[in-house]
Amino acid sequence: MVTRGEQGVEVRKNESFSLASYLEEKRLIVESALDSSLVIGNPAKIYEAMRYSLLAGGKRLRPILCLATCELMGGSLEMALPTACALEMIHTMSLIHDDLPAMDNDDYRRGKLTNHKVFGEDIAILAGDGLLAYAFEYVATQTRNVPPLQILEVIARLGRTVGAAGLVGGQVLDLESAGKPDISAETLGFIHTQKTGALLETSVVSGAVLAGAKAEDIAKLARYAQNIGLAFQIIDDVLDITATKEELGKTAGKDLQAQKATYPSLWGIEESRQQAQQLIDSAIGELSGYDEAAEPLRAIAEYIVNRKN
Repeated sequence: MVTRGEQGVEVRKNESFSLASYLEEKRLIVESALDSSLVIGNPAKIYEAMRYSLLAGGKRLRPILCLATCELMGGSLEMALPTACALEMIHTMSLIHDDLPAMDNDDYRRGKLTNHKVFGEDIAILAGDGLLAYAFEYVATQTRNVPPLQILEVIARLGRTVGAAGLVGGQVLDLESAGKPDISAETLGFIHTQKTGALLETSVVSGAVLAGAKAEDIAKLARYAQNIGLAFQIIDDVLDITATKEELGKTAGKDLQAQKATYPSLWGIEESRQQAQQLIDSAIGELSGYDEAAEPLRAIAEYIVNRKN
């Protein structure tokens, strides 16, 4: 069945595909791989702190996107699983550091006390550092049946994503923008393209690179990911206002309290939702040349704009 989004973009609906089942199946695979990827070593405290946040649950959206695109491009789960784990390690590092008192100063993450509330700020910082370093080691040492140059490209993409040209740079601009009333939509878009979107884009593209995808396919998937990445952040901003602490698994209303520039503060809630839907329609449009193998990516895009947490 084909329906049309708000901008007339064709959105294919496969009623036999269950996103909930797909996400649960892949989540269990990722959870098992993460658990076995990081065992307790010496000193035990740092490994316990790393595992505490890495295994705290969550949607596991980034590793699942990596697995989905690898399979779409003809690769296997086994080829992509080490990179999928590494993406979650990097994401977890960013959450640990983001929650610190010097950053967003939050007490809860994924419904649990944040890392620094359990282990202290010093160990939390080091736990994030440990996860970041281990992510690169894990891709380099555990990836099998993938040509070395493709592994090297993934490692380079991960490095750029997490550095000053990506997550770190976006976080700096986000901190500098707090309390400023004149932040433009363009500046806000740049902040979140780096802070949130870059890792989502790398999650999607890395799976394709590992599978040996052609340049034109990688370009389409990158545009898909850029659109869902920005839509993800817009909905995050909306949920910070509209959802409860129980729904979010973290403190609600933090952006307003911190006087951060957000999409609802620029556009209002309804316009923000409409902008997010337009981005999702564009993302799904990038997948128009693929068959039902791309159904997980289409469904994930729709999930991003309709999610409640």
